[in-house]
Amino acid sequence: MRRKIAAALAVSALLLGGAGCLKLGPDYARPDPEQPPPAKYQHAGAWSGDYRGSDEWWREMGDARLDALVREALQRNLDIKKAAARVLEYKALFVEARAPQYPSLGVEGEGARNQTAISNPNLPSVLTQERRTESYNLTAAASYEVDLWGRLARLEEAARAELLNVEENRRTVIQTIAAGVVSSYLSMEALERRLAVQEKSLEAYRNNLELVDIRYRRGLVSILDYQQARRALAQARSSLPQLRLDLGKEQQKLMVLLGRYPETAPARPIPEDYFPNLRPVPAGLPSELLLRRPDLREAEAKLQALNARIGAAKAARFPSIKLTGAFGYSTTELDNLFSPASELWSIAGGITAPIFKGGELWARQRAAEARYEQSVAEYAKAVLEAFREVEEALLSRKELMEKRGLVKEALVEARATQETAESRYRRGLTDYLRVLEAMQTRYQLEDSLVLVELAILTNRVTLHRALGGGWDQTAIASKES
Repeated sequence: MRRKIAAALAVSALLLGGAGCLKLGPDYARPDPEQPPPAKYQHAGAWSGDYRGSDEWWREMGDARLDALVREALQRNLDIKKAAARVLEYKALFVEARAPQYPSLGVEGEGARNQTAISNPNLPSVLTQERRTESYNLTAAASYEVDLWGRLARLEEAARAELLNVEENRRTVIQTIAAGVVSSYLSMEALERRLAVQEKSLEAYRNNLELVDIRYRRGLVSILDYQQARRALAQARSSLPQLRLDLGKEQQKLMVLLGRYPETAPARPIPEDYFPNLRPVPAGLPSELLLRRPDLREAEAKLQALNARIGAAKAARFPSIKLTGAFGYSTTELDNLFSPASELWSIAGGITAPIFKGGELWARQRAAEARYEQSVAEYAKAVLEAFREVEEALLSRKELMEKRGLVKEALVEARATQETAESRYRRGLTDYLRVLEAMQTRYQLEDSLVLVELAILTNRVTLHRALGGGWDQTAIASKES
């Protein structure tokens, strides 16, 4: 009999479950963009070549210390650890979402002993009788919901997409942290260079003050020149504390990204030729590059989940069938618990169909459809924003490179002007204001060169984030210089 019950429940589950291959609701398909992507980036230039994606885009900077810092951040950063733990959470939720598609089994056992006093009104109370009874039950129960309309399958599909969503979110966090480390490192280098420029200007102002002092003592210049030289030196000194403060803040920010205690360190000497020769950006199809962006894949996974929940909401409006079965033993004698005479069993099937709920189920389905439509619009906007970020970064790169060239030209002229002004001042052919103006212009341009080169490098970080990574090219036509 036990085998017959188990076989009957299994066959019923298989037969009815086989009918559950139907999935109500739409199957997911990536939405078509309202505006097709262009054939190539507008500001990428005419260069073309073979390339493949690279996640370690920061290696392009050619700095071994930076590579080590990024690797450390990817291992120790707390935001990345949080995102990884969230992935584990959604893996567990995915297993939970799959569980209702399988039969549930359970075992229940019970043993009881009761004593009852029985008295006879015709007999003395001392002759009251006691009756003891025992009962023992051991039952195995099974239940199974037949997924006729694919409600459970759609919920599993939604859970799988949500797991993909948080996994892509983890990759987005990784890219964000890597970009943060690189940007912070570049800012530190720029501040160290600016400090070096300022120290060099201080040395020049000190030398000029000595020259003016000698000429003043000889009566060759007025006290106004001496005062102006002292003022220029004091003004140059006043900018050092702010630069050191900014450097310390940037170092503390980087330490937190690395998962370390926020400490500071003295400025390092930066070589004059520190600016790396960055490879040009290859021309290519935007869709091929942007498909690597984890935030876009994250947004599409959200679309898949919401699409699956439409089917689950629609299936909830249709009847559901549930099979139950039980087999066990019940007896008043423990020794006879497993005897054939103590067997008990049951098998049942039930159907539940919603008839009227005041439009609740229909409203749930409509709400699910509306959430999907909202997400479609969000996804389309995210794609457009991704194109804008790439095009803006490429345009900025082009203009910043031109600006760098102009600043370098102006700096050459400023240095020559300073030398001429100092030479003429020594010979008494010009006043000190000319020298002071030439010096200030020269060191302002040197500071501007540091800032524009920082903007170029930071722009490359922005470009890699916009493209979802870097590229490894098999052929390079030229390098930017």
